[in-house]
Amino acid sequence: MSNNILDINNLRIALNGDEDKQVVKGLNLSIEVGQTMCLVGESGSGKSLSALATMGLLPSVLSPIAGSIELKGEELLGAAPARMRALRATGVSMIFQEPMTALNPVVRVGQQIEEVLEFHSNLSKSERRKRVLEMMEHVHLPDIEKMYRSFPHQLSGGQRQRIMIAMALVMRPQLLIADEPTTALDVTTQAQILKLIRELREEQGAAVLFITHDMGVVSEIADDVTVLKLGEVMETQKVEALLRNPQTEYTRGLLRSVPSQVPRMARELGSQEIVLGTDNLCKTYGGKGFIKKSREVKAAQDISIKLMKGRTLGIVGESGSGKSTVARCIMRLVDPTSGSITIGGKDIANLSQKELKPERKNFQIVFQDPMRSLNPRIEVGQSIIEGPLNFGVPYNEAMDRARELLELVGLPGSAVDRFPHQFSGGQRQRIAIARALAMDPDVLVADEAVSALDVSVQAQVLELLAELQERLGLGILFITHDLGVAAQICDEVIVMQRGQIVEYGPAAQVLGEPQQDYTKALIAAAPGKHWDFANFRPFSEAP
Repeated sequence: MSNNILDINNLRIALNGDEDKQVVKGLNLSIEVGQTMCLVGESGSGKSLSALATMGLLPSVLSPIAGSIELKGEELLGAAPARMRALRATGVSMIFQEPMTALNPVVRVGQQIEEVLEFHSNLSKSERRKRVLEMMEHVHLPDIEKMYRSFPHQLSGGQRQRIMIAMALVMRPQLLIADEPTTALDVTTQAQILKLIRELREEQGAAVLFITHDMGVVSEIADDVTVLKLGEVMETQKVEALLRNPQTEYTRGLLRSVPSQVPRMARELGSQEIVLGTDNLCKTYGGKGFIKKSREVKAAQDISIKLMKGRTLGIVGESGSGKSTVARCIMRLVDPTSGSITIGGKDIANLSQKELKPERKNFQIVFQDPMRSLNPRIEVGQSIIEGPLNFGVPYNEAMDRARELLELVGLPGSAVDRFPHQFSGGQRQRIAIARALAMDPDVLVADEAVSALDVSVQAQVLELLAELQERLGLGILFITHDLGVAAQICDEVIVMQRGQIVEYGPAAQVLGEPQQDYTKALIAAAPGKHWDFANFRPFSEAP
């Protein structure tokens, strides 16, 4: 008798049922009790669609046209909607990538977990509440009574993800599907979530289908790995066999694209020109009120940094450490409470918005999500020329420059007439970089600019930034929670914790020989730290 929880055989999914428009092309995989299968591939490979088909949640424009999906021998494809509703949570449950969009923002999180029990069990209200509190404790949430009453926006990213895990596991399903559950989390929270999923798998005997593009995460949690490319299976192997001896060039390329935790060779200091400097920069939220003062939060305290022309300064730390607050203060998207910000030899910390306008061409920002920062209703060429037009550049000249910049970032100049949704995620980020460069800035701030990208696209964008820096002499302030990315692109690194700098120095020193316990803990929590992915071996076996 089979010990498999999930069997997917020759699954084919097509757009509008058209056999010529298949997006999943003959997927085969099996997962046993207590086993974790990682489904790996770039965006568009069909990973999430396969998971949604298993849950019976495919959008109406997509449909399975062949194959079968069996949960403990029961066919799911073609099952009645009522049966699929009954199986969700009890038979198969899913953790989605972005908990803030999966959770209801106006309902307390405890009630949202309780809804699962209300629909799928006969427990009384008091019994449901008791089960929810037990589950919240089981996923290591602090102060569970307070958590039960909290709304999603009152929790951290890691806490929200734990709520999603509690919701998925409260009915003890046989199969847990985790769709990129750690992508946007910092390394310590990521390590906690991976440990939690391993613990719950062992305790509850569930099978896990873990979807990710992060090979570091794969090395930490997988038993077996299936690699997808454009809907087709490239290979399926035990995790160590795949990391040591990948069978296809595609898999080898994915592994070589993983940023190494080993810092790159230190570059000689070229120009001594300081393009960005801050002195005792502080940002405090709260502390005011009509009746009584609200609680003060010191998001950034006494931040003093220097960025040289042609150099990259990285800021790393956990969520809430103050990285993005510093970036937003430097960009004057929020006003600093005190301190100075010097760009191009001028202190901009206290300038009014009117005084600031002529200075803005000297510093530009690339945000984490280009789809949210680009206007979806106008062509990308119009987005790129908006800044130059505001500074008096003639339209035709600005548009010619836009075409040049698109070619500079590896896109055709003719793309000026297309809309953001017509590009992939990596291409949209290239457009965002081109838009920032249209102002010929001295300083480029990249705020988690590659954290949501596939490893291969991430590697391309990092290489692009390095090329642009070499060619244009840009000073880059690079905000990231990914220590591998910081190791590959940064000359100097700042480590922040609770709004303060805890370590600051050359990347090779800070990431290679950290002095502070907090930095050491960050490095120890990084997934895949023991593997030299590019050479297909653990670091312990390096010659």
